[in-house]
Amino acid sequence: MVKHIVIFKLKDSLPDEEKRAIGLRFKAAIEALPATISVIRKVEVGLNMNPGETWHVALYSEFDTLDDVAFYASHPDHVAASQILAGAKESRACADYEV
Repeated sequence: MVKHIVIFKLKDSLPDEEKRAIGLRFKAAIEALPATISVIRKVEVGLNMNPGETWHVALYSEFDTLDDVAFYASHPDHVAASQILAGAKESRACADYEV
């Protein structure tokens, strides 16, 4: 099994309310993906509730293989969901590891 973890920092220039609204739209879009992308074994998105931290959005997902992660990443529905953060994102970090 491959665990895929991504964290996002949104632009500091955005008001907190806008960051939250964007984060919630992204969460809903990503968490709807298992209905259309069969290789997703588990997915969840959380909005950071700790104001002292740098990162705003965390995505956790599970796949059978790294090839499945690549399939998911290039799937049109995932690409569309990722566009929700595109204009608001300052940074992104990702780790994929096998267990």
